[in-house]
Amino acid sequence: MTLPRIPRIAYGGDYNPEQWPAEVWDEDHRAFDLARIDTLTVGVFVWALTQPEEDTYDLTVLEQALDRAHAEGRRVCLATGTGAVPPWLAHEYPEVCRVDFEGRRHVYGQRHNACHSSPAYRRLATALAGRVAESFADHPAVVAWHINNEYGGYDGGCWCDLCAGEFRTWLQGRYGDLDRLNEAWNTLFWSHRFTAWEQIVPPNKLSEHWRGPNHTAFQGITLDYLRFTSENMLRTFREEKEAIREHSDLPVTTNFMGMFRPLDYHRWSEHLDFASWDNYPPDGRPASRMALTHALMRGLKDGQPFWLMEQTPTVTASRDVNPVKRPGVMGLWSWQAVAHGADAVLFFQMRQSRGASEKYHGAVLNHAGRTDTRSFQEVARLGAQLEGLGDRTLGARTPADVALLFDWDSWWAVEISDGPNRHLSYQQTMIDHHRSLWEAGAQVDVVPVTADLTGYDVVVAPLLHMVTGDLAERLADVAERGGTVVTGVLSGRVDEDDNAFLTDVPGPLADLLGIRVDETDAQAPGVMNPVTLAAARGKDGAPTPDRLVSEASLVFDLVLPRGAEVVGTYGADFYAGTAAVTRNRYGQGEAWYVGTCLDQAGLDWVLRRVLDRHGLVGPFADVVGLEHAVREVDGRRYEFLLHHGDEAVDVGAHVAGVELLSGRPVSKGQSLRLEPTDVLVIEVA
Repeated sequence: MTLPRIPRIAYGGDYNPEQWPAEVWDEDHRAFDLARIDTLTVGVFVWALTQPEEDTYDLTVLEQALDRAHAEGRRVCLATGTGAVPPWLAHEYPEVCRVDFEGRRHVYGQRHNACHSSPAYRRLATALAGRVAESFADHPAVVAWHINNEYGGYDGGCWCDLCAGEFRTWLQGRYGDLDRLNEAWNTLFWSHRFTAWEQIVPPNKLSEHWRGPNHTAFQGITLDYLRFTSENMLRTFREEKEAIREHSDLPVTTNFMGMFRPLDYHRWSEHLDFASWDNYPPDGRPASRMALTHALMRGLKDGQPFWLMEQTPTVTASRDVNPVKRPGVMGLWSWQAVAHGADAVLFFQMRQSRGASEKYHGAVLNHAGRTDTRSFQEVARLGAQLEGLGDRTLGARTPADVALLFDWDSWWAVEISDGPNRHLSYQQTMIDHHRSLWEAGAQVDVVPVTADLTGYDVVVAPLLHMVTGDLAERLADVAERGGTVVTGVLSGRVDEDDNAFLTDVPGPLADLLGIRVDETDAQAPGVMNPVTLAAARGKDGAPTPDRLVSEASLVFDLVLPRGAEVVGTYGADFYAGTAAVTRNRYGQGEAWYVGTCLDQAGLDWVLRRVLDRHGLVGPFADVVGLEHAVREVDGRRYEFLLHHGDEAVDVGAHVAGVELLSGRPVSKGQSLRLEPTDVLVIEVA
């Protein structure tokens, strides 16, 4: 079982009818009809209602909501309701409340408020999931199951005695014996050699992290606790899923949060039937960042479409300043999700809550339930467009020739390392590299380091700090057959235990890259070193005359070429004139090494030349703000043009077909005008 069986892109979102009387339900469904809402997520936070005490279940509210949805012709993604524990559970079992990073036992409150090592939580959450599935497995409205909600929470985990015990058990399963663990953690340093499992305690503010969450005396134990925490939460997801599977074979998901550091979604992905995620971008103009995260979610299931489980119609009310989405932006961002693989566009929330922390969070219906607001009219307009699109793009995939490698282990390892520079952000580095690819119009998959790379012409692997298994050989194979590999600063440094390779940097990548890194310098933010980029070869192998000076920062590898061609040189400090960026011929292809943090212009320069070698620069790469994406299904091809810019643009159509949102035919070369926030969806003839 993979994706839910639906006849069109699912449209709707989180609905909490338990918060409202029956007459409001009537108003809601009338409004849903106006907006072409056909899918509701129900029951996300109803545990206190569905199980008011340990031995009592009351699923009446779910039954009524499902019956009403079915009567109105709507589908439901039904939640287990285990995203927040009810007060009685914390009162009866205080150990269910988490202990935070500083060693404090929390009392009842907020959400994400359960320790996933608590036997009481695991038993009761699993039982509730099974009871809900048993009751509604055959209900005609239910098309999918939604377990828990946005796993993670404050600090991303728990550091209680129960977690300590579970961590020790996890370590025994991972390492087998203490000799292997001591070797992995390099415990001869600072007299840390463990002689009994009971001596191991979770790494927190009271143990290895005296300076804060990312400052640890022993990277090995901290890295393993991050892995354990992710897998410990995954265990409770799997237990709820197993309880559902006793009664239903409908697809199961939980809503992820994009580039969320605490949980390794790649390790979770095989246990979800389909990926889903909540899109709440942190800044005002995040078009390329959202495209990156959509591609990351799509890559979790080997390119299978995902569900956009949540986004706000208007405003996110969880930050210090919360602007509304400007006219047209909600529709533009929704279509961007579809363009990058979404088979559902869902909102949080359907009706604005009257109280508590989300009372000012945006909703399809405001507190007055009006349908004549600007935001509701935009929701209705998008609903009509999606209804008109029908099932054309369902199941469609992205034909990508470029892979961007994303690795949680490297993310964790880089950012818990003492050196070379704590201002270096893994996430921002990924955002910057993807932005260059996105602005060049490349079709990009974001995939784990374990992915099959044979179908890609270009593989970009920034901050590939940890190299494990056969990854080095598979990257070499990409270049050997004619492809291009791009990596850079701090790559090829450590093994799976976060211990340094006892060889020249960049370790197992050295032959592929044709270099040796002699030293790595670091400077404070704002200290720049100009890097002159020049002499890169073009498609025919001849030198190109163009030249760029990029302002590099933070980390500076002193690179010694060992067969590689120097493409960029430093302009300052004692290493002025030495190699900063190199290109190495390998087999039929090549490998680039970017030994510093280039500014965006410098990254653009490098990656455009890599893409140009393979003819992968997109047709609208020089049109500011115009995004081009492609999906294919059953021999049909759909080209999406999405205009994120501030000014209207006129471009020539690069394909012939029918523009589906207007029904107009398009001929190749025809002039197309796109105003800001305009979207074109062309079914290629």
